[in-house]
Formats: sequence, structure tokens, C-alpha cells
Amino acid sequence: MKRAYHVYCLTASILLAGTLCAVANADQSAPLIARQVLFGNPDKASVTLSPDGAQLAFLAPVDGVLNVWVGPVGDVAAAKPVTHDKHRGVRIYFWAYTSRHILYVQDKDGDENWRIYSLDLRSNTTKDLTPLKGVQARIQEVSPKFPNELLIRLNDRNPQLHDIHRVNIETGEKSLVLENEGFLNFLTDDEFQVRFAMRTTPEGGTEVLQRTADAAWKPFAQIGQEDSLTTGPAGFDKTGQTLYMLDSRGRDTAAFTTIDLKTGQQAVVAQDPRADISDLMLHPTEKNVEAAAFTVERKKWKILDPAIEADFAYLRTVADGDFEVGSRTLDDKHWIVVYLVDDGPVRYYHYDRAAKKAHFLFTNRQALEGLPLAKMHPVIIKSRDGFDLVSYLTLPVGSDKDGDGRPEQPVPIVLFVHGGPWSRDNWGYHPYHQWLANRGYAVLSVNFRGSTGLGKAFLNAGNREWGGKMHDDLVDTVRWAVDQKIAAPQKVAIMGGSYGGYATLVGLTFTPDLFACGVDIVGPSNLVTFMNAIPAYWQPVVDLFVARIGDHRTEEGQKFLLERSPLTHVANIKRPLLIGQGANDPRVKQAESDQIVKAMQEKDIPVTYVLFPDEGHGFARPENNLAFNAVAEAFLAAHLGGRSEPVGDDFKGSSVTVPTGAAQVTGVQEALPAQ
Repeated sequence: MKRAYHVYCLTASILLAGTLCAVANADQSAPLIARQVLFGNPDKASVTLSPDGAQLAFLAPVDGVLNVWVGPVGDVAAAKPVTHDKHRGVRIYFWAYTSRHILYVQDKDGDENWRIYSLDLRSNTTKDLTPLKGVQARIQEVSPKFPNELLIRLNDRNPQLHDIHRVNIETGEKSLVLENEGFLNFLTDDEFQVRFAMRTTPEGGTEVLQRTADAAWKPFAQIGQEDSLTTGPAGFDKTGQTLYMLDSRGRDTAAFTTIDLKTGQQAVVAQDPRADISDLMLHPTEKNVEAAAFTVERKKWKILDPAIEADFAYLRTVADGDFEVGSRTLDDKHWIVVYLVDDGPVRYYHYDRAAKKAHFLFTNRQALEGLPLAKMHPVIIKSRDGFDLVSYLTLPVGSDKDGDGRPEQPVPIVLFVHGGPWSRDNWGYHPYHQWLANRGYAVLSVNFRGSTGLGKAFLNAGNREWGGKMHDDLVDTVRWAVDQKIAAPQKVAIMGGSYGGYATLVGLTFTPDLFACGVDIVGPSNLVTFMNAIPAYWQPVVDLFVARIGDHRTEEGQKFLLERSPLTHVANIKRPLLIGQGANDPRVKQAESDQIVKAMQEKDIPVTYVLFPDEGHGFARPENNLAFNAVAEAFLAAHLGGRSEPVGDDFKGSSVTVPTGAAQVTGVQEALPAQ
């Protein structure tokens, strides 16, 4: 698939994240794993090879802040930091095709007004390529044919629309390539030609237009609303005359297909009746698709090019877990291969294709090695109306002595709901599963209807079902866990971020007797105010939102959305609630948390509200993530009875504030910095 440099997405899955109490069947002899180990900075992450294969780059902390490090491929110990951020850290970077420039993006305190920076490794100088206040920059295209340039998109002319510009990464000089006439997205090629544009139709579908030789637009494809999130252009072959598509039209799941742009001939290359394409592996210069991945319970690769069969056969023998090719040199002689397991750190290898030899580099978190981590069990749960809910269950170490995925006796459980909602949960190492399981809780994550990757029927079953059948799936999952003797019925918590935060608020207002407590992170409380306050650059997809959530523009639509809003039903809350929010969140504004906190206070319903002035949609700074999780851990211990590490010094370096309810959670008031 095209190199994924876009830093914007419609909705994002936000992984969120006292006293010492006994928990039935949890191994009390297992040591508490420090939150710092689970949620602090990784030792090393995001490992990439320079296109020429001479250098290796990765993210690693400098004085507690993530920065980019670069060193020779054969000597990791010689790597040195090349960026010098001292606050939020660098999280997204990649190599320019010059092999001497690092490109990275950063926003300010979570406002998502991304800027693009170019670092020259020879001169050790950094240039801000998009020095525009209040403007969001997105990477559109990089190409080995133009190593000193890139295509970017900027919404400086119109906050709702991103125009395409061509930028020199050394001088910062830029020129306008295309003024956006109302499009959501574009597809460009290695020649930096704008080939296709996409826009949302009033029904929530997608119209694809092809650019002609005279720079006009002609209709290419109409994608109905039912296929709009599972169908679209995905790139080109080397000639630029074969269009790659992910396409669910005429089938339930998204297949990998090709279209000959000269003849119009279409072909289905790879498909799976149970899952959409979840990944494509392309040769770095030939651009042929070598493998396609599908994910139901776990990710499975289907090899399409025999040239990599021997490589995959060997790599399956190197280490346990599921592997992915994370980075490749332009000559394709060297790969970075990443191994993922559910009960240990990520393992990085440098693979020499000619020698068929993988050399171990490092893990992302060495402190995890040898710790009593828990296994993650994929389970499929039936919804009340017959859907298969692909879910993941983690149990406390020591509670499942025969390893069958069922504890000896029911234990407290946390239902951990993913964000999006057009996203999904996957198998693998999950710090929140490990953290909560170590504290004595079972953890269950469910791909409820509306989740992606499992076919369009399942995805579209979530349309206009926020707080409806999407919540029914969560309720059915809890009931399954109780019926299976996994969950103690009176010890069920719900927790999540973004849509998962909304689901938490729905859980405590729509089904107030089901959950013992809830932890909401950046979740909307009123769907009308949420829709009215979406960022300007979401306006090109507002019709998609309307089709899949509800219409905030009509009186009838507002009535529907208010009925599905937790704020409307706040008087129903009878169980403890913890809320976390970033003050600069552009997607779910601070007002969403403020208004439900205010409504609860007016009705004398206790609530604890944690606010971070330097965060956005989720908590990016490890200090803030640790601070919030320290509060959440003490909160859950009080209401589920699990083990707890004291708050201790986990507020150090954080911007944490607790506008209300600090005294309701053990250790929080005392740990707050003096005002």
C-alpha cells in the first residue's frame, strides 16, 4: 500500500488508559508491574532504514522526551539523537529519498495543526516547511523520482479544504499544484501528478473523479454509502496505468482489485469472505503488490508474488509471534522485520535478503522481558441478532491455571471499548490489557458493529446505532462474560476513549445498573454539540457523518441525536464516573466533558474530572498518560477491588489538573502539585 504519511484521520482509536485489595484467583504473588514500565517512553520504536541502506533511524527518549536517533546500520550503539524536542516529543517521522534528510510532523499541545519539518543530517539544521499558524499540513506524496521534494496539502486558503503544494525540503520553497474545489482527498503518483480526487456525496457515499490531460475532472466511479468506508483507490503500479483498489462492491468484504486505466478491465487479485484487506505489501520501486493481509482473529498474509515466498518461510522461523516488514531499502536487499506477541515486547530484526539471515536489533521495552505478562485470547461472541463479535480476552496471571481462557472463578472485569468507531481491536501486546490484568481484572475488548475490517454488512449495521445496537453489542459481551463465569456480575467496569468514551457515558446512563463504574476519555456527551463543533477540515465529510451518526442540521435529526446523547440522560447515573479530557482537543471539544460534569454537579452526582491543558484528543505526553492512569488505577481499585500501585510520583512533570472530584479518589488530592 502507499507509504502512509497522512497524519489525519476521521476518527482515531485512542487507547486510554490507592489501596491494595485482594482479588479472587489473581496471583497475589505476582509483582505489581510499575505503570512507568507499561506507559513510559519505549526504549526504542518506529525503526526504519534509510533508502540507501546505510543508516538506521528510530525513536528513543532524550531526557524523557521522544526524539529521532540515527546511526550506521551495523552499529546501533553509535546512534545519536538528531532532533531535540524538549516537550511533546516526535512521534511521526520518515526518511526522505535523499537518505540524508529526516522529515517529521508535530502539532502544538494536541491541536492537530500539524507542521512539517525537514532535518538535514549533514548540516544538522532543521527547517519548518509549513510555518503557518493555525494551519494543518498533511503529507500527500513522496517519490524517489523527486528526492528533494514532496507534495503536501495545506488548508491556509480555506480552513475546510486542503490545497496541494510542491515543496523543496532543503529550501522550503513551495508552489501551488492544485486548488481544492471541494474534495475530501486526492490520489497522486510517483510523477507528482494529481490523478484522482474523491468527494462525499449527499447520501454519504463517495464520488471518484479522474483528472484529464487538460486538467479537467471527469466521473470515474460512484461508490454508494454502503461501500464508502470499504472501497477506494489505493495506488498505482510502476507504469501508472494500473489502478489498485480496495473494493467491496458486489461482495461483503473489501478485496484487492486492479483496473487497467486504458482498457477498463478489472480483476480481483485477493479476497477473503470473512475479512477486508487489512494491509498490502508493495515492492519499493517495482510497485507490484507482493502480499495481502486479512485480519479476523489474527493477521494472516497471503503471498501474491513468489519472489518473497522464501523470505516469508525463513522469517516464520526466526521468532515467535506475527511478523511485519516495517521498512525496506530502495534496492530491497534489506528489511526491518517486526515481531509482535501478546505477552512481551516488540522485537526488531535487520534482515539481509541475500544471506537469508535476520539479525536481532533490540526490543522496544527491555523492562518487559521476564515479567509475568498475560496471554490474550481471541474469542468470537454472538450478538443477540446473530453477528460474530470478534473479541479479545486477557485474564489475570494465576486465575486460569489450565490455560483454557476461563478463570477458575469469576473475577472483576473491565470492558475496554475502542475508539473510532470506524476502527477495530486487534490481537497483540496491549499495555492496557497487561496493566489491568496485572491489577487483578479480566479485560475484554470487542469489535462491536460499526467496527472496520470485518465486512461492510457488519460495518453498516452500526449506521445510526450510536447508543443503540452498538451498545447492545457491548451489553451482550458483558452478559456472555458473566454467563461464561469469567466476570463477577457486580464487578464490571467500562472504559474507553473517543467513541469508547462516549460508550462509557452511554453505559452509565442507558444501562445504569450494568456497570460498577466507568472511565471516559475524550468522549462526546451530546451528539448535537459534538457534530456542530467538528473541525472545519471535517466539513468535506459531514454528509458521511450524517449518514452514519445522524443529522444535526434538522429538527428531527437533532431530536434523534439528543435521545442518543448521554447528557440527556445524566439523571440516570448512579455509579462512579471518571472523566479525562485534553483542553486542546479539536475533535471532541473540552465543552463535551465540561457540560456533563456541570450537569452531574447540578444534580449532586459525584464525578472526578481530570483535565490536561497541553493535550488534545488523547494523552500524548507520557507524563500525562502516567498521571491519568494513576488516577484511573486508584479509581478502579476503589470500585472493583483490584490491586493498586500508589499514585506516588506519577504526577511529576505532568500538567494534570483535577477541576472537581480529586478527593473522591485515594491519593489524588495529596499528589497534586500545590497551586
